Amino acid sequence: MSKDSWAVAVDVQEATTPSIQVSFRGDTPRKLISYPTLANETPDFRAGGDLAEQSLVNKLIRRALVRNRNEVEVLQRDPRSPLYSVKSFEELRLTPELLRGVYNMGFNRPSRIQENALPMMLAQPPQNLIAQSQSGTGKTAAFSLAMLSHVNTENKWTQCLCISPTYELALQIGQVIEQMGTFCPDVKLAYGIRGNRMNRGIKLQEQIVIGTPGTVLDWCTKYKLIDPNKITMFVLDEADVMIATQGHRDQSIRIHRQLTKDCQMLLFSATFEESVWRFAEQVVPDPNIIKLKREEETLDTIKQFYVICNEKEDKFASLCNLYGSLTIAQAMIFCHTRKMASWLASKLITEGHQVALLSGEMEVAQRAAVIERFKNGKEKVLVTTNVCSRGIDVEQVSLVVNFDLPVNMEGMADNETYLHRIGRTGRFGRRGFAVNMVDSDCSMDIVKAIEHHSVYRKISKLDTSNLEEMEKLSI
Repeated sequence: MSKDSWAVAVDVQEATTPSIQVSFRGDTPRKLISYPTLANETPDFRAGGDLAEQSLVNKLIRRALVRNRNEVEVLQRDPRSPLYSVKSFEELRLTPELLRGVYNMGFNRPSRIQENALPMMLAQPPQNLIAQSQSGTGKTAAFSLAMLSHVNTENKWTQCLCISPTYELALQIGQVIEQMGTFCPDVKLAYGIRGNRMNRGIKLQEQIVIGTPGTVLDWCTKYKLIDPNKITMFVLDEADVMIATQGHRDQSIRIHRQLTKDCQMLLFSATFEESVWRFAEQVVPDPNIIKLKREEETLDTIKQFYVICNEKEDKFASLCNLYGSLTIAQAMIFCHTRKMASWLASKLITEGHQVALLSGEMEVAQRAAVIERFKNGKEKVLVTTNVCSRGIDVEQVSLVVNFDLPVNMEGMADNETYLHRIGRTGRFGRRGFAVNMVDSDCSMDIVKAIEHHSVYRKISKLDTSNLEEMEKLSI
């Protein structure tokens, strides 16, 4: 859209290592994301806990809207006001150019959260909104559409401001806006991200600015490129990631304080924990609220077992017995360290299995490519660390194996990670199996602690060498 736009390319080839590249005004492309390689023995705690990385992985692999059975709960600022929802984009009375852009992106009808959120975001007079929405539910497209609809192209100044917690996520949002605004050439977009140096003493003419909190704050206060008094729509994306990133929370609040009281505030978050609520209350006055009604977590479709083993070779033998006895579409196997994951993947490949390996030292685009291949069935077994314990839905997964039990940094049972891990199977009402490898008294204590946690069902003992016992599982 703008001549100063960044060009983003995700290079995902079957036989090569993918990377994310960025180029600016013809400069030499360079990798955006790289991590120091830690010792192989290092537990992969960081991989599962980096919310920004996980969010970017989800954005890269979810090219279509995810299936979501959760109902939407709408809490209106004014309960007496009629509640509107839409079943088609035509009902929103978009401009022909913008409607053409929406359909050109492959959106046939609004997603579940878009049905309720878009009428609020496009309402006159403007309404503030707090919305819960995971990656893949159409959230980015929704607020991108709202910003594009909001712009007055006659005004050559910044009117819509969107901040995101990381450089890479900001680029992803900008890519959606550029695609959706393909047929709106008069709408210009600028990126308030590191490396995009602007001349002092000028005012931006781009109507939409997407950026990270630190750079956007500098553009508003230090360099005076943006007049905060002229911002009429403010979007804060990934609020839960934002407040988990040092400094971003305070920078976001400082940006918010520069804006007028009449500025429309839109906040999105994947979770609504107490810390997110406190943050939202400071940024979004008198909001409408859209939440996903979460069905009560149930593990009724997942049978859980533990297997007594002596060492990793015994674990591997039990795994082979298990895989040979059950009818398994796809399996996910979780290890505690990258070294163990690499060893196990090699052993399984030697046994003739189609295996994918995923761990935290991989770049984000590499992880996305591995998950994409697994989802497409090109590999039947995914060996991974905690990097894949959350947010990845593969319907065909019927077996989850905790080759190493999930523990926290203190070595205690990590109940939340256990739930996320075994929740990769038994999706959409299908039957699934979760098997835990126990190789010590300490491991047995962890299994008992998990079992005693109020949410979980009984974890039964399993002898994988007993063919009669194994045959009962497939009935």
